[in-house]
Amino acid sequence: MSVNILPKVEGKLTPDAPLAPLVWFKSGGSAQYLFEPKDINDLQEFLRQLDPNVPVMALGLGSNLIVRDGGVKGVVVRLGKAFAKVTSVDAVTLNCGAGASGILVSSTARDNGISGLEFLRSIPGTVGGFVRMNGGAYGGEVKDILVDCDVVMRDGALATLSVDELHYSYRHSQLPDGAIVVGARFRGVPGAADAIQAEMDRISAAREASQPLRSKTGGSTFKNPDGHKAWQLVDEAGCRGLQIGGAQVSEKHTNFLINTGDATSADIEALGDEVRQRVKAKSGIDLHWEIQRVGETK
Repeated sequence: MSVNILPKVEGKLTPDAPLAPLVWFKSGGSAQYLFEPKDINDLQEFLRQLDPNVPVMALGLGSNLIVRDGGVKGVVVRLGKAFAKVTSVDAVTLNCGAGASGILVSSTARDNGISGLEFLRSIPGTVGGFVRMNGGAYGGEVKDILVDCDVVMRDGALATLSVDELHYSYRHSQLPDGAIVVGARFRGVPGAADAIQAEMDRISAAREASQPLRSKTGGSTFKNPDGHKAWQLVDEAGCRGLQIGGAQVSEKHTNFLINTGDATSADIEALGDEVRQRVKAKSGIDLHWEIQRVGETK
């Protein structure tokens, strides 16, 4: 795939772009091309003209992601400030750009007296990722607050999908392959700003107390199996502090893997697979990755 045959863009298109600085684990290879579109029209036109055989992947804050050491073929799309606006639609609904963080969305909800979105404060990611993965924490899930979302399809077409059309399940949606979320409407209920802030503070304190937020990590590693807590299964299998290369199971929260400094993505993924094997041997339960793993191995 030669740069000469890629469509012209108004935003920024970077060949062989390192992705490690853009993801929370701070590991992994480069994107063959990194595209940061100027706006929705720029993204649509690019995808419309791009060879349909070229793979396309969206990248948010890179919090719940392992980029393998061989990098990502094709085009990685990163939505910047132009996609990070949050505005009110009515008394209980916000229009959120896909690049907006959970902190921005929940804070804007507070300022507009909208309750029910506080849990987004605790999810390290952007609206695009929340919508794709049915992000959730502290009793809330995106499926509970989403009205609909705007997506740019792989062929450049812009579509609006209702919450029902995404067929949500636990940490999963049926968003079409290659589709990139560019915006979403979230609806809450009326609330008092001070009560909303108090709930956000409670969530932040609980998260700070229980999670290794100061470490290079990828957030929750495994989905909670029905009737079980992933961290408890990992702990009972004797994996607390387990290490492969520079990757370690967090001592503070065993459903978090951390890069202690020089871990490769191969170290992190191998550690996750070792944990899964040990949990299966101990409890008979299959743990499934919540963290997305993309790209090529070296």
